[in-house]
Amino acid sequence: MNRRSFLKRTIGSLLALVGLGGGTFYYAREIEPFMLQIHEEAITSNKITPAFNNFKIIQFSDTHIGFHYTLEQFNELVEQINALQPDLIVFTGDLVDKPDQYYWSSKLTNALKALKAPCGKFWIYGNHDHGGYGTEIIQDVMEQANFELLKNNHSIIEMDSDRIVLAGIDDVILGKPDLEETLKNVNPDLFTMLLAHEPDYADTTVNYPVDVQLSGHSHGGQVRFPFIGDLYTPAYAVKYVQGKFTFNHDKLTLFVNSGIGTTRLPYRFLCKPEIHLYTLKNNS
Repeated sequence: MNRRSFLKRTIGSLLALVGLGGGTFYYAREIEPFMLQIHEEAITSNKITPAFNNFKIIQFSDTHIGFHYTLEQFNELVEQINALQPDLIVFTGDLVDKPDQYYWSSKLTNALKALKAPCGKFWIYGNHDHGGYGTEIIQDVMEQANFELLKNNHSIIEMDSDRIVLAGIDDVILGKPDLEETLKNVNPDLFTMLLAHEPDYADTTVNYPVDVQLSGHSHGGQVRFPFIGDLYTPAYAVKYVQGKFTFNHDKLTLFVNSGIGTTRLPYRFLCKPEIHLYTLKNNS
């Protein structure tokens, strides 16, 4: 940890001890974690063909079900996502907080199955999915819910004979990501989106023919303070924590989703849970 990071965390921790001692503590635990926001973004590219103009993609991430986020809350999220009528749904990892301790039942599978998108539902592994011996359990649940796993591979999405590419890598921390294999035989002229749980992987992605990377993992920091920002983010979510980033004169755009649930501590402060609604736009 460098000196700047040390001072940031020290000052932030002191603020947290003072600020979260009263009403702010209650707000951070009981109110803000339930204030879901829908973050709308237009993605514009001359590689997006007219057939995909106004194509809608929902990204949700880091639900961490089981750690202060219940199945009942997830069912409400499903209703909110379906109400937006997306063409495509992507989940960017960390379904439950501790797979080895979670009580698995058909109720979660049915909730995931209830999500509707005519062009498909896709997902990638996060570090919590691989952790706690969850790899095969979660894959089975997602398969039963009609989600397609992208693990160092890609899928072609077609609309009226036009195509875009949706790719996904294995988790960076506990998996074996291989972007070379993921993009094997992909036509670089096609608009290509990559799902990568950890946002800092964008420093690798920028060297490949990828137009957009969608990530989660950071939770936006969960607890943020004015002028200081996030107090803590996990490995591979240190450089790119929240929001939109561009690389190499807009060659690559990264969107970092702040997630739905919480982990380690059940608080959110100045960092509301969110889903992303992306609308593709043809600008040719």
